[in-house]
Amino acid sequence: MPVYQIPKDKIIFPHPSLANKQGLLGVGGDLSKERIILAYSNGIFPWNNEGSEIRWWCLTPRLVLNPRKLKISKSLQQVIRRKNFTIQYDSAFNELIDGCSGIKRKNQEGTWIHRELKESFTQLFNAGIVHTVEVWRDNCLVGGLYGLSIGKMFCGESMFAKESNMSKVALYYLCQKLIDMEYKLIDCQQDTSHLRSLGAELMNQESFFNFLEDNKQYPIVKQKWR
Repeated sequence: MPVYQIPKDKIIFPHPSLANKQGLLGVGGDLSKERIILAYSNGIFPWNNEGSEIRWWCLTPRLVLNPRKLKISKSLQQVIRRKNFTIQYDSAFNELIDGCSGIKRKNQEGTWIHRELKESFTQLFNAGIVHTVEVWRDNCLVGGLYGLSIGKMFCGESMFAKESNMSKVALYYLCQKLIDMEYKLIDCQQDTSHLRSLGAELMNQESFFNFLEDNKQYPIVKQKWR
C-alpha cells in the first residue's frame, strides 16, 4: 500500500485501514491540537525523531488493556499496600514528560518525544485532554505516565520510573481512575511483552475499528483530573 502525503492545510487523514504492513499510514501534516485529536480518535498516532518528517501510524492488530483486567503481581501488591508514596494527577506535566523523554530504551536512538511534540501535548494538557498520573516520594517525582483521554478510551503515550515498580504503580492508579470513570480500554499503541505481562491483549483490526467508531458517541471531556 502507498504511504500517503498528509496535507498541512487540511485536518484530514486517510482511513487507518490503509496503513501499510509496518503500520505506516502517512507522512507530513502538522502537530496541531485539532489534528492530534482527530488522529487519536481514529487510532492514528505520530511517531518520528526530531528533525525528520512527521510520520503517522496505525498498528493492527492493536494492543489494548481493559483497565479491569490489569494483572498485579504479588510483589507489586505489596508495594501498593505499603504505599510509601503519594499519587497526584495533572500536577507536573512538564517534569513528567521530560522524565519520559529522557529514558533510554532498547534498540532506540534518540526519542520520539521531541520539542514540537512536547509543545503540542502541552497545549493538549492545558486544554484538559492530556492527563498525567504521577508517583511522588519525599517531594520527588519517582515515576508516572501520561496520555490522552478520548471518549471512553485512554491513549497511553509513555511512562517512566526512577525507582523500581513506580511506572507499574502509576498504571495501577490509572486503571483505578479509569474504572471509576467507566472507561472501556487503554490503547497501548504498540505490542510489547512488558504490557502483555500486565494484562494487555491484541484486538484484531475489525474489532478495534468498530470500537473506535462506537467510542465517537462519547464526548471528549476537557477537564483536569483530581
